[in-house]
Amino acid sequence: MSHTIREKKKLLARVRRIRGQVEAIERALDEEAGCERVMHMIAGVRGGVAGLMAEVVEDHIRTHLVDPKKNPGALDTEAAEQLIEVVHTYMK
Repeated sequence: MSHTIREKKKLLARVRRIRGQVEAIERALDEEAGCERVMHMIAGVRGGVAGLMAEVVEDHIRTHLVDPKKNPGALDTEAAEQLIEVVHTYMK
């Protein structure tokens, strides 16, 4: 079973929140909202997508790069944790 399927509910909830944010941007543009409001909303979507990507990358690292049962040449746990930390910092 793929890790994205295991985390399906959580990932879909994130995607639905992002969809709601995008729809809010559409409404704001349709209502001719101010630039500041629209840019703030766009930044929120960008953060939501970055968070989603960070979560999927972290799951990938933990599932495919660290698990010695699945990957005999797996990264050690400390190296994986450092990589995950970098990913989360980059995705902010």
